[in-house]
Amino acid sequence: MSAQALFQPFHLGSLVLSSRIVMAPMTRSFCPGGVPNAQVVEYYRRRAGAGVGLIITEGTTVGHKAANGYPDVPRFHGEDALAGWKRVVDAVHGEGGKIIPQLWHVGSVRKLGTEPDPSVPGYGPMQKVKNDNVVVHGMSHADIAEVVAAFAQAARDAQAMGMDGVEIHGAHGYLVDQFFWEGSNQRTDEYGGSMANRARFAVQIIQAIRAAVGPDFPIILRFSQWKQQDYSARLAQTSEALAEFLQPLCDAGVDIFHCSTRRFWEPEFEGSDLNLAGWTRKLTGKPTITVGSVGLDGEFLQFMVDTDKVAQPASLENLLARLGREEFDLVAVGRALLVDPDWAAKVREGREQDILPFSREALSSLT
Repeated sequence: MSAQALFQPFHLGSLVLSSRIVMAPMTRSFCPGGVPNAQVVEYYRRRAGAGVGLIITEGTTVGHKAANGYPDVPRFHGEDALAGWKRVVDAVHGEGGKIIPQLWHVGSVRKLGTEPDPSVPGYGPMQKVKNDNVVVHGMSHADIAEVVAAFAQAARDAQAMGMDGVEIHGAHGYLVDQFFWEGSNQRTDEYGGSMANRARFAVQIIQAIRAAVGPDFPIILRFSQWKQQDYSARLAQTSEALAEFLQPLCDAGVDIFHCSTRRFWEPEFEGSDLNLAGWTRKLTGKPTITVGSVGLDGEFLQFMVDTDKVAQPASLENLLARLGREEFDLVAVGRALLVDPDWAAKVREGREQDILPFSREALSSLT
């Protein structure tokens, strides 16, 4: 099938993309002090210049004391960090691309000793005490309001600097997802219990962002069934449960759902070939982004440990067939783009034989 389907424009309100290829958010940890530098600017510029329609940045932390969980990840607050992101935006726009930040709070994943203030524990739905130390602070209503406000301020700053929308990181067992998942949320107040209650925190973030940026600024929500704490976890066991999960988020103002899976070709529920993005599009009518080992013959979990394995370029035929059936609207590419900034151009020009394979070594530098 023709790869030109990936290079058709996409329109959604004010968001106009030159291709259906999205750069997936990937934590790179090359921002000392949380500030994107010239190397980061060039990293994103190169992908936009090669034909990526939309860049979703690596996770960038909102302005809350417990938002960060790792060294050298970027911030989306503070004049220095925002000035760094403005340089990224200008470079991407200079190449004709579009870019949005992924707004991130790691929640209970944060460990004591983590920068910027090592005394601050993780924040999460439930308190956790170990050896008489509070290692996870169970969030009060005031804490929740504070974090909601931090997301809204980050979105306001993104709009002011010329970003093309925002993505809320609601996946992979980080804070928003910790509220979604009953495995990490056993609260007995209005934020726990039913699926609608567990979605309330995310709904409030979405509503606050929408109030901050107005009706025309795109809001994307990334969600996943799996969690880094439990790769077999599922928010929704059936399509009916998925519909119940998605509806409040739609009503709150999500424009696009980014449906994170480990392998895009796997069906989400028995009795249908639709993947998670396909089911989400069918149930909501909203545009969706599919993701999961696109363009590679090995999925990412193989590379979460020290390994000499190499993921070779893989056929896009299955992906293109699904895109042609309008199972989803956009395609997020992760490791294939991380290792080869010219991946999109090579696909467009039929130079698949020139695409670089992915190995763990690619994680050690920005290319």
